[in-house]
Amino acid sequence: MTDRRRFLQASLLAAGAAAVPRLRAASASNGARVVSTWDFGVGANRAAWKVLGSGGSALDAVEAGARWAESDLCNPTVGRCGNPDRDGVLTLDASIMDGDGRCGAVAALEDIAHPVSVARAVMEKTPHVMLVGAGAQQFAVAQGFEKTPLLTDQARQAWREWLKTSRYAPQINAERQARPGDKTNHDTLGILAIDANGRLAGACTTSGMAWKLHGRVGDSPIVGAGLYVDNEVGAATASGVGEEMVRNAASFLVVELMRQGRSPADACREAIDRVVRKRPEASKTLQVCFLAMNKAGEVGAFALHRGFVYAMQDGSPGPHDRLHDSASVYQTEQT
Repeated sequence: MTDRRRFLQASLLAAGAAAVPRLRAASASNGARVVSTWDFGVGANRAAWKVLGSGGSALDAVEAGARWAESDLCNPTVGRCGNPDRDGVLTLDASIMDGDGRCGAVAALEDIAHPVSVARAVMEKTPHVMLVGAGAQQFAVAQGFEKTPLLTDQARQAWREWLKTSRYAPQINAERQARPGDKTNHDTLGILAIDANGRLAGACTTSGMAWKLHGRVGDSPIVGAGLYVDNEVGAATASGVGEEMVRNAASFLVVELMRQGRSPADACREAIDRVVRKRPEASKTLQVCFLAMNKAGEVGAFALHRGFVYAMQDGSPGPHDRLHDSASVYQTEQT
C-alpha cells in the first residue's frame, strides 16, 4: 500500500509539472520584475512597481508592496483587517530579506500598522534578526512607529460568530478573494523582486491563522520557512499552513534546489513532493504553496491543491498586472 501511494503521488507530481508555465527572464527595459502570492498580489505589485519602474531597489520595492497589503488592502488574512486569535487579539507577523543575506522579522506584534517596516528596522538598526510580542512593539514605538488599535468591527464580529462553535479548521485557499468578515483563517502576502541591478529581495506579511492559540507563530516571519533570498541563486516564498513550511525549512529548500540547477517551478514542485512524502494523509486536507524566482528573473510556482494563483509585473508590453494559475499535486480544487 505504501509503495502504491508513493507511485500515485509521483505520477500526480509528474503530471502537474508538465503543466507548469515556465516564465522567461524579466523582459522589462530595466530588467526588473516583481511577483506576489494570491490575487491581492496585483495591488502589492503595483505599489512595488512604482519603485522598480523608476530604477529603485528590490528591497525598497518589496517593502512598498507589503506596506500596501498591510494598510490599503482590507483582507482578513493580512494587516489591519486581519482576523484575531481565539482570544480576540489581532497579532501581525512579517519578515524582509535582502539578497546579501541581511534579514529582519517581527512576530506576534500588536497595534502597529506596518510590521514589514518594523522588520526592516530590526534588520538595519539592531544586531538581531527577530523580535516578538511586547518587545517587538516596544522597539517599534521607540523607532517612531505609531501605536494604534487595529482590530476592526468586522473582524471582531467574525470572532464573536466563531466563538459560537469555536471550531478550528483551516480552509484550503481561504486567502483567495477573501473579503472583510469572511470566515477565512489564513494567510500570507509573499512578494519577491529583482531590480535593474540584478539584486533580489523578498518580504512576507500576515495576520496568521484566524482563531489560532494566542502566541502562535507561523512561517511568514521565520527566515528559511516563509521566505528566503540569495543573490547568487534566487528567492522563494510560501503560503498555506505555516507549520508545514517550518517543518520543512521550505523556502530555504526551494532556493537550495535552484542552486542545484532546478528551475523555479521544478524546485517548488520538489519541495511540495517532500511535504507529501512526509505527511501524505495530512496533505489532503491542507494547502501548501510555493512561489520562486531565480537570479535570471525566471518565475515558477507549485501547490498541493488547485487554486493557488500569483501575480506578476515586469513592465512588458500588454497587460502589466497578470495573474497566473499554479500547477498542483491534486488537480481538483477543494474549498
